[in-house]
Amino acid sequence: MQPYEERLTAPRSWWFASVLVGVAMALIMLPFGTLPLLGGLVGGTAVAAVVTSAYGSVRIRVVAGSLVAGDVRIPVSALGEAEVLTGEETRAWRSYKADPRAFMLLRAYIPTALRVPITDPDDPTPYAYLSTRHPEALAEALQAVRQSAH
Repeated sequence: MQPYEERLTAPRSWWFASVLVGVAMALIMLPFGTLPLLGGLVGGTAVAAVVTSAYGSVRIRVVAGSLVAGDVRIPVSALGEAEVLTGEETRAWRSYKADPRAFMLLRAYIPTALRVPITDPDDPTPYAYLSTRHPEALAEALQAVRQSAH
């Protein structure tokens, strides 16, 4: 059984936007001279790149009998049958069908997701919604861990 791992990296357009933020900061600093202009370019680009990198560094893993999504670790034994979401279902479950008690690892730039019911009676969280580029592979990894435990 291969463990599952995915990093939800930000799209290339966000990195381009980071450079544009730096250019905007440079233009704001232009009246103050060349050195502040360069500082605005470098500083603005660096801050925007750090924000983009932090947002796009979250990982989803299936390891050691657990689903690890960001900072959350859920034992696979506490999970129900995974549901692959695409298209309109993805949008529905992250908007009007969403339960405020649910665990949502949402990335709007990823068009597919996996919804997994949480079956632990002591946990008030009804389900986990996970944005993923490979929902079928994640569902298979969860199923493989569930079957190997039995």
